[in-house]
Amino acid sequence: MEENVIVLPGTKWQIPLVQKLKRRGYRVVVLDCYEDQPAYQYADEHRIVDILDKERVYDIAKEYSAAAVLSDECDIATPTIAWVSEKLGKPSIGMEMADLYTNKYSMREFARKHGFATPVFYKCFLKEEAVAAYEQYGKKMIMKPLDGNSSRGVFSICSVQDIKEHFDESMKYSKKEKCVLVEEYIDGEEFSVDGIKTEDGYYTLAIAHKKHYETNENLDQELIFKYSDSVYDYDLLRQTNQNYVEATGLKFGLTHAEYKIQNGNFYLIEIGARGGGNLLSGVIDPEMTGIQSQECLIDWSIGKKCREKNLKYREHYEQRCAILSFFDVGEQTGKISNISGINYLKSNDCIKSFYLDYSVGDVVHKVKDGGNRFGYYIACCDSMEELEKIKFEVNEKVKIEFE
Repeated sequence: MEENVIVLPGTKWQIPLVQKLKRRGYRVVVLDCYEDQPAYQYADEHRIVDILDKERVYDIAKEYSAAAVLSDECDIATPTIAWVSEKLGKPSIGMEMADLYTNKYSMREFARKHGFATPVFYKCFLKEEAVAAYEQYGKKMIMKPLDGNSSRGVFSICSVQDIKEHFDESMKYSKKEKCVLVEEYIDGEEFSVDGIKTEDGYYTLAIAHKKHYETNENLDQELIFKYSDSVYDYDLLRQTNQNYVEATGLKFGLTHAEYKIQNGNFYLIEIGARGGGNLLSGVIDPEMTGIQSQECLIDWSIGKKCREKNLKYREHYEQRCAILSFFDVGEQTGKISNISGINYLKSNDCIKSFYLDYSVGDVVHKVKDGGNRFGYYIACCDSMEELEKIKFEVNEKVKIEFE
């Protein structure tokens, strides 16, 4: 008899995880609050449920005698997974760890307490408190939900008016506690670091240098993944991130962190106990390292040791590189009249995944957050020269035209 495994939610980012579970012979039940989600077609069954409703998810897991309840590439699922797994007696990072890896105020407090570079920060329940924090600090700041995701409700603050204009929207995306974080704006280059913690230690999987939309300085537009960099000290970044994860006491799990550099110090912006979204753990990490980190996640979730025996970076992968790029239509909005270049994206072997969220005839609005970007492509290559060639060709061939 097949064992059931519960996966949440049901977005396209969970498809690789569902596929891996199916290949292992599990019966997969996907939970999500929406009627139509991409991962449903890969699962055996799906149920419509709010994944933030821990009790309801727990009842469904019991109903199916679930061998495991798991998720990846999704911050908001982390507390539910931890709570339900713990109550079922399954492997769990625990609720205290789930809070530390989703609550940005908890991250700030922990980083400061343990001597990591930390921006000035304020926890604000009221608009007036946010205004007072800005006036006290006196320089550019950033305001964000306490435990949001996909850059929703994140705003640069350069005036009191910015707070008055955006406070309510930022607050809307705080889930566990209705407050916002107002903190120093770290004005430096940004990086992401993906890794995995097992019983044998912590291992860095992939580092990316980020670029942002010209129309939104807080939203990723391009990530370039390399093992090393001629300008920035990736070894220091690896060690900083490893020190933080090990200091938290995380027992097992994938991690995705974001850092900014200022005055030679890497400042933690945020870190989650899950793989990076947009297929970082599902596609890019294995391409960059040869390590199937999601297989380790499955092993641990069902109570087994990680099947990957050597998680150290393999030398022959150190020249590998990758790009995750979100299509950018700039300030253009309106109805789409034509999209060209799809055949190129389909036929190039180095392009491992792509997706367009819009079709001809759809109306495109200005990119606001990670939930309404136009689409993306992922390319993985053996050299930067090859990657730059693909990047150029995509920019030349993939065109979105408007009426």
